[in-house]
Amino acid sequence: MDLRIEPGRTRIGWVGTGVMGAAMCGRLLEAGYAATVSNRTRSKAEPLAAKGARVVASPAEVAAASDVVFTIVGHPRDVREVYLGVDGLLTAARPGSVVVDMTTSEPSLAAQIAELAASKSVRALDAPVSGGDVGAREGRLSIMVGGDEGAAEALRPLFEVLGRTIVRHGPAGSGQHAKMANQVLIAGNMVGVCEALLYASKAGLDPETLLRSVSSGAAGSWSLSNLAPRMIAGDFEPGFFVEHFLKDMGIALAESRRMGLALPGLALVEQLYRAVAAQGMGRKGTQALVLALADLSRVGWNGGRTA
Repeated sequence: MDLRIEPGRTRIGWVGTGVMGAAMCGRLLEAGYAATVSNRTRSKAEPLAAKGARVVASPAEVAAASDVVFTIVGHPRDVREVYLGVDGLLTAARPGSVVVDMTTSEPSLAAQIAELAASKSVRALDAPVSGGDVGAREGRLSIMVGGDEGAAEALRPLFEVLGRTIVRHGPAGSGQHAKMANQVLIAGNMVGVCEALLYASKAGLDPETLLRSVSSGAAGSWSLSNLAPRMIAGDFEPGFFVEHFLKDMGIALAESRRMGLALPGLALVEQLYRAVAAQGMGRKGTQALVLALADLSRVGWNGGRTA
């Protein structure tokens, strides 16, 4: 495709300025791209306005002013509203433009959006990410892309501002399938991290010393290095919301049923996270799982110590 990506020339649109979106759009602004931004709660877009973004009222206004529009919202229903609603992106996207959904969403919805976009001479990519709030701030995300190969390659300079690993997996919906596999991996790993910390604490080990011992060995993982220290510090603020992880696991389980797969490990983790949400922690970070598992053992969790 003939879209040339250049700071100062390419007009960026952004819809969704939550924990991840604000940091990601901020990086594009810092890289010299002009941005038009919309968010359901306008006040959450104001920090980007202070960095030079133009804030508008609707996704349609974003699309009308942009060559490339990125979206990262909460749930598939939000994606449908942003793309297909009365004031959605596809009501105003210009022929030749590209829309990129970075929300973790349903593969079938990504394919639907791509088909409708193509009928309007617009390219649509699904490009969910992994790496959490830290990866978003530091531009170290893994970006899993599905959709038109030419569009994916044309947008590589933008993706490289946001992430270190950019992989196209196939046609529309493939990026979402890759993200589901990613979430299955994380789900099982999170249980292991929490149970290891609970075990170590109950055995009288110092949790921070344990992390130094195991993080660089075969047990090492992103969750162990980035989320276990937060558990030990008693920091359960969100890098990624429990309620959003529940959404992701629900999509993965629905897709696995559709494909005739049994994923009992994922089903167990989903039930454990339902317990976390039932305790009123749906808007906490996924590391809050350690609190629910501690509760199952009828022990407290205080700064990495069980009681």
